[in-house]
Amino acid sequence: MTDAIRTPAFEAKPKVSPLYDPKVRSLVFQAVLCLVIAFLLYQAYANAVENLRRAKIASGLGFWDNIAGFPISQSLIYYSEASSSYGRAFWVGLLNTLLVASIGIVLATILGFIVGIARLSRNFLVAKIAYWYVEIVRNLPLLLQLLFWYNAVIKALPEVRDSISFPGGIYLNNRGFIFPTPNFGEAFWLVTVTFWAGVLGALFYRAYARKKQEATGIQSPVGLTAFGLIVGLPLAVFLLAGMPLSFQFPQAGRFNITGGVSLLPEFLALLFGLVIYTAAFIAEAVRAGILAVSKGQTEAAYALGLTPKNTLNLVVIPQAMRVIIPPLTSHYLNLTKNSSLAVFVGYPDLVNIFTGTVLNQTGQAIEVVAITMLVYLTISLTTSLIMNWYNARKALVER
Repeated sequence: MTDAIRTPAFEAKPKVSPLYDPKVRSLVFQAVLCLVIAFLLYQAYANAVENLRRAKIASGLGFWDNIAGFPISQSLIYYSEASSSYGRAFWVGLLNTLLVASIGIVLATILGFIVGIARLSRNFLVAKIAYWYVEIVRNLPLLLQLLFWYNAVIKALPEVRDSISFPGGIYLNNRGFIFPTPNFGEAFWLVTVTFWAGVLGALFYRAYARKKQEATGIQSPVGLTAFGLIVGLPLAVFLLAGMPLSFQFPQAGRFNITGGVSLLPEFLALLFGLVIYTAAFIAEAVRAGILAVSKGQTEAAYALGLTPKNTLNLVVIPQAMRVIIPPLTSHYLNLTKNSSLAVFVGYPDLVNIFTGTVLNQTGQAIEVVAITMLVYLTISLTTSLIMNWYNARKALVER
């Protein structure tokens, strides 16, 4: 037995061909894929350069500083048809896009939450109105709705001589919505600084009140305090500074209205269409988020003596936000991208000005389209980043 054959402690592993190694194969496949993509991109670039050379079209951004030579109906910054460049026209279009997208997101969120909550109302009439609003608006093409608001609603308003007048020098006609121009005095900066200081103070107080409630269960008057800091304090500074604000009221003539600030009918049609269309989708996300909260939460809140309003604001909505935020991000992105349909109602957004007029005048299709795509990609990624940060703050943290 002492001469028994002993098995060696370590045996040499058989050599395996690299072709049968999963890691090696994956690296090879990824390298081949990268080479194929690089080859296709090079071929596309070379083909574009050759086509531009044959068409005798210059490439590059040399057109950026050339005089645009065309008017723009709405501009948030200085723009002159005779002296402003194509680059200036780009910034005008970008700011117009950001204006309608930012206002649209705020209004669509408010309307969407109202309709989403109304769909779950115990009032039969309110619930049915919200239901049919969502079903009708969601199932009609957005472009058709934009054309409806522009041609059937706004363009059907009275002419200038028959403008609908409101108190305070406000007029509404088929040329837009006209209201007084505010003129800010030298001391108005004090009111502005006070307002933003009040906003920061309200945010800090809200955080303090939340920690206090979690520690003691005592609620603080957050809404009243925030109103005092954001509205009351700037109003007091405004009065003490001698009311450094005046208004230039529009003057109605027989054929035109002079003075004041005018919101173009194209802007109103685009804004109405985007808000009403997107709010229908947001309403469904809100309804789904509320239904995702267990009924036991509501029953427990009622058992503690909370009113239906406090139950909705303090118990249901905070928990529902964890379900609402992810689809809400997609709806915000869709609203911003859908604003490119402004060209169909004549609103001077980025696509209309830059990818439309500038491209037609310069012929720089590759550069213009690439810049426009990069702008929308940057806006979308920035929106997603902000919403993902907010979603992380609202996410349920396990102990």
